[in-house]
Amino acid sequence: MKFRESGMPEVHYWESLFDVDAVLDAFAFGPATGAVAELGCGYGTFTIPLARRTGAPVHAFDIDPAMVEATLTRAAAASVGKVSAVVRDVFAAGYGLEPGSCGACLLFNILHGEAPVAMLREAERIVRHGGMVAVIHWRSDLATPRGPSLEIRPRPEQIVAWAEECGGLVVEGPPQPVGPWHFALRLQRMPADSYRGGDGD
Repeated sequence: MKFRESGMPEVHYWESLFDVDAVLDAFAFGPATGAVAELGCGYGTFTIPLARRTGAPVHAFDIDPAMVEATLTRAAAASVGKVSAVVRDVFAAGYGLEPGSCGACLLFNILHGEAPVAMLREAERIVRHGGMVAVIHWRSDLATPRGPSLEIRPRPEQIVAWAEECGGLVVEGPPQPVGPWHFALRLQRMPADSYRGGDGD
């Protein structure tokens, strides 16, 4: 499923709108993170630097074949060998990854879709206990150069409420600004000894 208002602009303009290092720093991605899943990889803007930082597999997904091709081309040009990118409707078919097989899952600029709780639940399923669901989104309290309509952008408190619906995610700290137009929220999958939902392990 293509999410509402999900069209992509030209790559150089798109990437000028993000401070990629600041975003990745906000979530402390590094060698201890482990494998990562990314929903909506786009041009590979975060995929390639993430693979470099973690040294672990990055499983990238997008509904648009052109975006998957762009990500794979850039990964090859950067000699990043642990990136897989596939065309997949994750909303309809899930990630196709084993429960708890990732240290983190990226939901960047995507929770304005029609089923945010389902997206968070599937992210929770594939992240190990103590792992992270990393969220950024366009701010809704000001006009931004890109992004979906202000009325469908989730506010941080909405994302927190959706995470609580999942039963197994807790918010780690308040939202953080990452650049002038985005905020970041770090959601942790509860450790196994305090877990309330998800895949039952």
